[in-house]
Amino acid sequence: MKAAALIVAGGRGTRAAAAQPKQYARIGGVTILARTLAVFLEHPGIDLVQVVIGPGDEPLYDVAVADIQHSRLQAPVHGGPTRQASVRNGLRALERHAPERVLIHDAVRPFVTHAIIDRVLAALADTPAAIAAVPLADTLKQAGPDNRVLATPDRTGLWRAQTPQGFRFADILSAHAAAHVAGHDDMTDDAAVAERAGLAVALVMGHEGNRKLTTAEDLAMADQATQIGDVRTGQGFDVHRLVAGDHVWLCGVKVPHTRALEGHSDADVALHALTDALLGAIGDGDIGQHFPDTDPRWKGAASHLFVSEAARRVRARGGSIGNVDVTILCEAPRIAPHRDAMRRRIAEILGLDNTRVSVKATTTEGLGFTGRREGIAALATATVILR
Repeated sequence: MKAAALIVAGGRGTRAAAAQPKQYARIGGVTILARTLAVFLEHPGIDLVQVVIGPGDEPLYDVAVADIQHSRLQAPVHGGPTRQASVRNGLRALERHAPERVLIHDAVRPFVTHAIIDRVLAALADTPAAIAAVPLADTLKQAGPDNRVLATPDRTGLWRAQTPQGFRFADILSAHAAAHVAGHDDMTDDAAVAERAGLAVALVMGHEGNRKLTTAEDLAMADQATQIGDVRTGQGFDVHRLVAGDHVWLCGVKVPHTRALEGHSDADVALHALTDALLGAIGDGDIGQHFPDTDPRWKGAASHLFVSEAARRVRARGGSIGNVDVTILCEAPRIAPHRDAMRRRIAEILGLDNTRVSVKATTTEGLGFTGRREGIAALATATVILR
């Protein structure tokens, strides 16, 4: 079943008292909108992502998504004077794609998780609508006009609605159209629109962390929370055969040798391993997926292009590279005379300080294909911090 995500990013965020709409504010150095989009674009169950933005916000949007290059992200559409109008515009934009399900999500809930998305999608197999929510834990008080307590309502059965809110696409499109015709344009969420149309709405467990960032205090706390980050480690390994030649490329450095490395690109085995380590840290496939040796574009290509693209993908997910470590396995050539140049070159490619780059080498004591000087192997690890 094709599923689309509709990200509502047309609000002005006046309560945040910011110079720009809060979805374009940065937390941990990355815009809130970019963080939200990354979660849905990385989810394997989401086929399309449509964003609704405020009229005139195109420059802000372009900056926010500058590092996101994804075929599933559609061109943004303008919102309307109310949230309902914005959602309605987004649904109309998705109509030509004919999705079977749609998840509607607030752009300013950047801490939504794949687990929450999974639960909402799964519920739609049995019900026309499902929303993420959390049971109410706080005691409720009803206040009078002088802010004195009038009553303590029973909180049993009460939940706080979150997003995403999921629907069968045709049902919610029809429900929004009917509400608009009837002049009901002030409902606070899409579940209310569905309820008005008589659709059954299921509650699935959300998470306290999936909070809506509304005030300046919210933004400050979110920024502080992202400073710690999600630390991940990726590992890469590659091998290339030695053939006739007079040099090898290792870590982006041309090293004189009695042989050459064979490959579709420049066969830089060390940078290939590093590319896989970076991609592995963010769960984004491998070098063969992104740069297949069947593609003539990469014939003889310099391998720093692969590392640069992997680093861009890390940044697009709100990540930064903590350090990288490369180990080259060969009997020859000697790596020590070129080690510093290799470290500098990798640091240059990744925009890191040299102290965050390690290059090591070892032999296999004459054992195996590297010991027989039939090829060179490399291992790499990369630490990535997602904020």
